[in-house]
Amino acid sequence: MTARFSRFFPFLFVALWSTGFIGARLGLPHTEPLTFLLIRYIAVIVCMTAIALAMRAPWPKTASQWFHIGMAGLLVHGVYLGGVFTAISLGLPAGVAAIVVGVQPLLTAVGAGWLLGETVLRRQWVGLVLGFVGVGLVVGGKLGAEFGGHAVVPAVMALLGITAGTLYQKRYCPSLDWRTGSVAQFIPTALATLVLAALTENFQVVWTGEFVFALGWLVLVLSIGAISLLNWLIRNSNAVNMASLFYLVPPCTALVAWLLFGETFSGLALGGMALAVWGVYLARK
Repeated sequence: MTARFSRFFPFLFVALWSTGFIGARLGLPHTEPLTFLLIRYIAVIVCMTAIALAMRAPWPKTASQWFHIGMAGLLVHGVYLGGVFTAISLGLPAGVAAIVVGVQPLLTAVGAGWLLGETVLRRQWVGLVLGFVGVGLVVGGKLGAEFGGHAVVPAVMALLGITAGTLYQKRYCPSLDWRTGSVAQFIPTALATLVLAALTENFQVVWTGEFVFALGWLVLVLSIGAISLLNWLIRNSNAVNMASLFYLVPPCTALVAWLLFGETFSGLALGGMALAVWGVYLARK
């Protein structure tokens, strides 16, 4: 059954992953970013531990496996999510945050050849560059208009985190179990987030219906659904094909942000999004 539906996994991943920025936008008015993430991580650890035990999933067997899985989690979840949530809390629009992180495929292609020994075809390079140009058109039209440059810095850190984490996981723990692997990834991420939150935040939360909905969505749909799909894609795709999917996240996120929050984009930005989609087609053709 998995083989039958696996062709749809990349598109399902993009659809689910795109909503993460929207969940952050809904929840952050009610708490600080690291506190929000810490609650999310704890909830995911509890849920995934229960799932792993119920399904008798295999746990990592050596300290080295625990270390590599945990390190990948710190980069993919800790640095990436921490950067995105902090950027949005500083006023970066959800659509623009998705676009900045969308540069990942180009960086991943460079790292895939250098660290993983993967061959990147000329057509793939053309697609990745077109996607990068498309992202640049969208970001260029928004910079300086709605937010300060300081809000972009955490988003860039998130970009570096998701890129490094993807390459690290592909190299050192490509076959991790999606159930126990998630637990092993989120435990060190939660500990690191707890330390940073204790130093910079006050752990105050306003438990509104909107916050509970955003938290539930991010835990169940993103951290369990989308992250499980991400682990599957890393295990079953080469790094460039998998990473190119992130060029599709900004258009999807922008569409939902427009529907929910009224975030608008110029005609040039829309053209950039179309160019990014064409780049993904070339990279994955």
